[in-house]
Amino acid sequence: MSRFTGSSWKVSRRLNYSISETGKEIQRRKYAPGQHGLKRSKATEYAMQLREKQKVRFTYGVSEKQFVKTFNYASKQAGKTGENFLKLLECRLDNLVYRLGFASTRPQARQLVNHGHIVVDGKKVDIPSYRVKPGQTIAMKESSKDLVIVKAALEGRHSRAEYLEFDEEKQVGKLVRVPERNEFLTDIDEQQIVEFYNRG
Repeated sequence: MSRFTGSSWKVSRRLNYSISETGKEIQRRKYAPGQHGLKRSKATEYAMQLREKQKVRFTYGVSEKQFVKTFNYASKQAGKTGENFLKLLECRLDNLVYRLGFASTRPQARQLVNHGHIVVDGKKVDIPSYRVKPGQTIAMKESSKDLVIVKAALEGRHSRAEYLEFDEEKQVGKLVRVPERNEFLTDIDEQQIVEFYNRG
C-alpha cells in the first residue's frame, strides 16, 4: 500500500483522533464523515486494534510496508515491543524535523527532507525514515535557512519536547536522548497494535 494522500481531516474524523495532534480536525465534528457518520455500532476487538494501528500510521504518515518493517524491527529488540515500536517512529528524521519546528506539519517536514534541505551532523540526509540517534544534530542546509515556510514554522513553534534541544541563534536542533513513552502520543494504546500484528 502506497502512502496516503487523501484528506487527513476525514481520516481524523473517521478514527475520532487528531492525527495532526492539534485537535482541529475533530473540534467541530466528532463523528465519522459521510451520511452514516453518526450511526456507530459497537466496535469489535479487531476493529479497535485496527483503529489504534491506523491512528499511529496516519499520524506519522508512513506506508503500511514501512509500518510493518518498523514493527518487525521493534519486536526483535529487548524490552516491550509496543514501546520500542513507537520510539522508533518518533525518532524518524521527518518527525523530528517537525518536532523541532522546521516544519508546521509532518508532510511538510517529509518534503523538506526529500528535497535535500536537511542536514544531520552536517551531512545532507534525504531519507525521511532515517533513524536519528541520541547526540545527533539536525539543521537546515545553509542555502535553505531563508525558506519562507521554514521561517514561518519556526516563528509559530513556542515549545519543544524535553528530549530535544534547539539553539535559536544557530537554528540547530539535537536529539538529546530517546524519548520516554509518556512524552509523546499519550492517547495511544500500543498494546492494541502489538495484538493486531500478533493475532494468529
